[in-house]
Amino acid sequence: MSNFASLRRDDCYFVDKTVFIPELERANKFFFFIRPRRFGKSLTLSMLKHYYDINRADKFDELFGNLYIGNHPTEERNSYLIIELNFSVIDGTLGNYKKSMDAHCGIHFESFCDVYSHLLPEGILERLKSKNGAVEQLQLLIDECAKVGRKIYLFIDEYDHFTNDILSDPARLKDYESETHGEGYFRKFFNTIKAGTASAIERCFVTGVSPVTMDDVTSGFNIGTNYSLSPRFNELMGFTEDDVRQMLDYYRTTCEFHHTTDELIEIMKPWYDNYCFAEESYGRTTMYNSCMVLYFVDNYVNGDGRVPKYMLEDNIRTDYNKLRMLVRRDNEFGHDTSVIRRIVEQGYITAELKTGFPARSITDPRNFVSLLYYFGMLSIDGTLEGETKLIIPNQVVREQIYNYLLETYEKEALTQEDYIRSELSAKLAYREAWREYFGYIADCLHRYASQRDKQKGESFVHGFTLAMTSLNRFYRAISEQECQQGYVDLFLRPELDIYKDMLHSYIIEFKYVKSSEPDSLVEVKRQEAISQANRYAETDLVRSSIGHTTLHKIVMVYKGMEMKVCEEIE
Repeated sequence: MSNFASLRRDDCYFVDKTVFIPELERANKFFFFIRPRRFGKSLTLSMLKHYYDINRADKFDELFGNLYIGNHPTEERNSYLIIELNFSVIDGTLGNYKKSMDAHCGIHFESFCDVYSHLLPEGILERLKSKNGAVEQLQLLIDECAKVGRKIYLFIDEYDHFTNDILSDPARLKDYESETHGEGYFRKFFNTIKAGTASAIERCFVTGVSPVTMDDVTSGFNIGTNYSLSPRFNELMGFTEDDVRQMLDYYRTTCEFHHTTDELIEIMKPWYDNYCFAEESYGRTTMYNSCMVLYFVDNYVNGDGRVPKYMLEDNIRTDYNKLRMLVRRDNEFGHDTSVIRRIVEQGYITAELKTGFPARSITDPRNFVSLLYYFGMLSIDGTLEGETKLIIPNQVVREQIYNYLLETYEKEALTQEDYIRSELSAKLAYREAWREYFGYIADCLHRYASQRDKQKGESFVHGFTLAMTSLNRFYRAISEQECQQGYVDLFLRPELDIYKDMLHSYIIEFKYVKSSEPDSLVEVKRQEAISQANRYAETDLVRSSIGHTTLHKIVMVYKGMEMKVCEEIE
């Protein structure tokens, strides 16, 4: 639900973000903010719109009475005429963009004239209808409001909606640039906003998921400040763990629960948490994806206290599917510079996060890392050697990235084998069929590895194995790394809260021998693996996670691309 008034009038649970309103007022009046999809951007804009709308002054207590801002109102409350635009409904294809933008803006501009008719010059609606298109109509509204001393607060949601079309079709870059450069229509629209800030447009709040489009029109809107990486607003959208705990504690008093709050947090955290949007906030707090949390809570509450079978909502999965064009871009870099492969193989990547870059520069791997971050595929994990360290934030994103990675290996063949993988996954969980399962992965690895993959050796073999096991719905694959010394353990943690009757869990101790090294080294590595697997099996993480399942300790040794050892140890 993204309508703040409906949410409040229906007495829905609301995580109070109004505490940020005073801080927003202290920031630049022309506020630019990027967050991943499904992170509460639209609801935040709706909340702000209702707070600042001059026509809703008589509803202030009803909407905000028991919230932070209801007890600490600012002087600017209910003092603006609101223009709210949502570019997600605009046809993103460039050939239809102007017509669709004019239609969308025209509807909202006419509504503006209607709802504020008692505050605006007489006849404004007729004059608006005589204007040709969104640019001329916006200019008229600015001029008319200035005449009577009325101030506008302009909200634009998903300003970058048509960027995805450009990312997926490089051939359209020239047409895109014609819209965002020179005398392009999109650029003219933002030039009009910029000019209007000298008279009637007092504040702007612009949101999106990518800095690409804004960078291309920046000279048309260079008065705004990008707060996307600011620690001041790290927690503006999304939920903190305290927010999630309070929500669970509240519903515990009204609904049937079969888990403690701590138990539910332990289930949700690996899937939905670990987003950080400012280097300075790292180590202080992490953010949960709010839409994913609400999906889980709704299913749990309305499912008589049962954990949902699927941890990812279909609508969110659809959003991630739209990002498959990122794989096509990543493939342009080639094997040696593939960003996604590097992330999977070493567990992190370092980069300088860019606050903006033109669409033409997306193919620069340094910019591509920033794009993955803004789309929510990476999260800040501190700094390393002078750059921002970025990791895959959680299991939801990890599944998507590993899916993307596997699509780069003989996509059609792997797709045809989806059924086989699913069947083997079930056998692994219920029938102890580990030899068949890992033999299948080794066979796929051998068939789909390119010459460059083979040259990478250990990192490729481990990355491919991790990607395959992470798509097993019965387990959460936990990979631990030993700094710069290579990969040690892979723990297939059973999802017992979902599949209560599954019978088997696994530790895989992985070792690698180069093709050029002597065969005798295989046995040396095997003995090392046995020792480490036995130690790892006794850790608190493993013992507390396996429940009633039987734990199997599997030792694997690869020599080059060939699996030489795959055995269970006692």
